[in-house]
Amino acid sequence: VQLVESGGGLVQPGGSLRLSCAASGFTFSSYVMSWYRQGVGKERGLVAAITSDGDSTNYADSVKGRFTISRDNDKNTVYLQMNSLKPEDTAVYYCKATRLFREYWGQGTQVTVSS
Repeated sequence: VQLVESGGGLVQPGGSLRLSCAASGFTFSSYVMSWYRQGVGKERGLVAAITSDGDSTNYADSVKGRFTISRDNDKNTVYLQMNSLKPEDTAVYYCKATRLFREYWGQGTQVTVSS
């Protein structure tokens, strides 16, 4: 099983980034996919989640209206479009796959929002 995040980097406040998480080794279309983040000295917290069929999403209040989670089950990939980025969005971003009592995590990708 592998979850490989990409797309992180350094961006100025107000900018945008698109994260991707490519999955392999499990039936991607059967899993709820989510993005979490962890800033320095902070606990890891949920950013956004999407159901297995992509029909339903939910977001942390801090990112509503700025971030969009989506998935492509044909490509086994989940995305996080991040717009209007703020310095407080700086964190390592992780994707997670969940189904019943199974969960898998990626290794994370760093997002730094700074001028």
